[in-house]
Amino acid sequence: MIDENDELMIRLQGGDNSAFEELVELHQRPLIGYFMRNVRDWQLAEDLSQETLLRVYNQAWDYLPVGRFKPWMYRVARNLLIDNVRKRSHDALVRAYQSRSEENDAGISRIAGEFTSPEEKLDEREFSAIVDKLLDEIPDDQRQTFVLHHYVGLNLAEVAEILEANVATTKSRLRLAREKLQEKLRPFGIQPTQDSASV
Repeated sequence: MIDENDELMIRLQGGDNSAFEELVELHQRPLIGYFMRNVRDWQLAEDLSQETLLRVYNQAWDYLPVGRFKPWMYRVARNLLIDNVRKRSHDALVRAYQSRSEENDAGISRIAGEFTSPEEKLDEREFSAIVDKLLDEIPDDQRQTFVLHHYVGLNLAEVAEILEANVATTKSRLRLAREKLQEKLRPFGIQPTQDSASV
């Protein structure tokens, strides 16, 4: 099934550069959010998102429009992230955290709504900062699964495709990430609401 992204890629493959501008408009902000949750450095996240989009542009001829654009693009992004991590020391990336959060983050709104503090729901920015910090403390495969599913909004099959795992493994990683985050949120007085079984 051809979707909006596929239509833009077909136009781009046909030489319509305005299609690339539309792809940038649609995907740059979510890409920055994805990288920010992995590298904790706003400037680096912007640079990596731009590099991802340039690679999408340069590899447009290689894309088959079959409704799988987001998994394809996020695989490009993940490979770029892996390359970047290999070039830098892990400690430098983790410690380069800047606490700039995105304003209208639907993913964090959904997650924050599932938890309550002892008095009232946490401010979304405060909750986002806590979750982002705790994400550093869980294994990379679980963190990637959680971020791609909750923040990017991909379904489990798409996440599995990006991470080159089967759906059962991906579902297990997501469950483990949620359980670990729930456990790590407890010392902050944050518990799942009654109608929420998971983060």
